[in-house]
Amino acid sequence: MSITPQQSDQNPNDPSIRTEHKKASLVIIYHREPHDEVVDENGVVHYVEKKSPNGIVPTLKSFFSSVDQGTWIAWKPCETGTPDFPERVSVENDSYTVRRIPLTEQQINDFYHITSKEAFWPILHSFPYHFTYETSDWANFHEVNRRFAEAAVDEATDDALIWVHDYNLWLAPHYIRKMKPNARIVFFHHTPFPAPDIFNILPWREEIVDSLLDCDVVGFHIPRYAENFANVARSLRPVEVLAREDVSKSHMTPVGTALAEPEVTTCLGYKGREIRLNAFPVGTSPKQILDRINSPEGQAKIRDIRAEMDGSKLIVSVGRVDYVKGTREMLQAYERLLERRPELHGQIRLMTTSVASAKGMRIYDEPQHQIEHVAGRINGKYSTFEWTPVVLTTNPVPFEDLVCYFKAADICWVTPLRDGLNLVNKEYIVAKEGRDGVLILSEFTGAAVELPDALLTNPYSQDRMDTDIDRALDMSPEEQKERMSKMYNTVTEYDAQRWADQLFKLLDLEVDVSA
Repeated sequence: MSITPQQSDQNPNDPSIRTEHKKASLVIIYHREPHDEVVDENGVVHYVEKKSPNGIVPTLKSFFSSVDQGTWIAWKPCETGTPDFPERVSVENDSYTVRRIPLTEQQINDFYHITSKEAFWPILHSFPYHFTYETSDWANFHEVNRRFAEAAVDEATDDALIWVHDYNLWLAPHYIRKMKPNARIVFFHHTPFPAPDIFNILPWREEIVDSLLDCDVVGFHIPRYAENFANVARSLRPVEVLAREDVSKSHMTPVGTALAEPEVTTCLGYKGREIRLNAFPVGTSPKQILDRINSPEGQAKIRDIRAEMDGSKLIVSVGRVDYVKGTREMLQAYERLLERRPELHGQIRLMTTSVASAKGMRIYDEPQHQIEHVAGRINGKYSTFEWTPVVLTTNPVPFEDLVCYFKAADICWVTPLRDGLNLVNKEYIVAKEGRDGVLILSEFTGAAVELPDALLTNPYSQDRMDTDIDRALDMSPEEQKERMSKMYNTVTEYDAQRWADQLFKLLDLEVDVSA
């Protein structure tokens, strides 16, 4: 049931207006706010839907459509002592409340930019040589997680589902369970989860695992990550394996690819409790994509893109600045392609987005420099007055434009060195509607185990990268349609609704995210 915002001549987000707060039956904890703040000509702040809703945020927001009251908990940068800080706000035309945790810039920097990104991120993605321990502030990490947990408990009804998202909130379940012993706690990992010999490098490993074992359900994208977590837990605690499942019963590839896993642990026992493990990849929202590309505005944008290409082939690659995303390696493969096949000069163009990291993310300074250097070298070597071989943008492309580029593109090149899932490939597949196009996909993305009909490549191998971009460029229309139609069927069947069904059926819940 949707919630109708209270009608008033006053700004409903004015902190001077005090109304009785209704407890939430669904509380989502995710560090990012799900809205934009807009100040009108009268200086009034409005909380509105994000202009660029790509990523996981729109999928998570959709779960609120089927509950009487929902709350989203996120941080809000705020200096200490800010008067009349609006702790709870309502998003215009949406049926949920946002509870904000005020954090100073220093707290955010220590919690997210340093501890999360410099200590946890490289371990999760199996790059231990990037791991930094000395600058991490574990006490601050505890404090921030505790504050998120306190807000969740304050917002939740007695029988609420509290759904915690991602590794930077690893300790929130521990605090929630202490304060609300009967809470139903679900945790979902959006990143990879590494094997014990990598994860156990973390000096705080026991506290992290203990907190996750306080959950009712711990979710992962693919069986490999769930199995890695089970093995980590068994290496640190006397955990019992209560149930396992044959992966061939799912839609995922059980053998034959880098991240395949034939069997997966589905239930652990610890201290008299059962912890269910769920391995199911996040889906995309096909209707949202198809509505955009088939709208008059979308069709006009697609025509403009194709006219600009003037018969040339368009390759798209979408990501952000990060050493795990493989953007430099992909650009180097493109450079080798232009060296190897001069007949392609003027006939192809690579549009790559490598969105710059937030201010303060110092570990990404060098990857950004490398990406810009290689793109500049390619354009310096091969551009002509009529042709620029690489179009590199470090600004986010609005989602409604991005899906139009997907529709117009001949090839989507998604080759991270490691990625938890990667939704870009699924969005591309939906936009192509199973008719044409080629997806080159790294074996080391979680989505690879769902999509064996992509050109699965190894971004660590120059030969494989070179072979697969050649195959993509030379693939016949018949083979394109055969491969893409199979992937389209998979992605449209296992969408965001199916993901919700799989996760919540473990708690006997029904959630409709089709709205």
